[in-house]
Amino acid sequence: MEEGKTIELNKVLLLADGDNITVGNPLIDGARIMATSQGELKDDKIIVLKYKRKVHYRNKTGHRQIHTKITIDRILKPGETVAAPKRTRRTKKLVTKETPVDAQAETPVDTMKEETSSGT
Repeated sequence: MEEGKTIELNKVLLLADGDNITVGNPLIDGARIMATSQGELKDDKIIVLKYKRKVHYRNKTGHRQIHTKITIDRILKPGETVAAPKRTRRTKKLVTKETPVDAQAETPVDTMKEETSSGT
């Protein structure tokens, strides 16, 4: 998962706000958690060893599980909504094309014709 991406987790088992505790059965309907991804990282290597005695069978493999690190931004109770960020509109840039008069009079093609005709 990309770093900085916003995630919405909707499987909430328990909400606690001071002395007010809400327990789901099994989940709390409408409760959500807003989180931000901090990137992915690998866990420590787990070594798996298969062994059978008397037949000289040994198989050793390793595995590293990838985990996503998240930061909890907001916990929303059932019925609570998140205010969407206000989108700013881009303004159009004014582009003016100005062509100098001297540049149109003398072009590289015209100068090449003069040099070749005078040389032969």
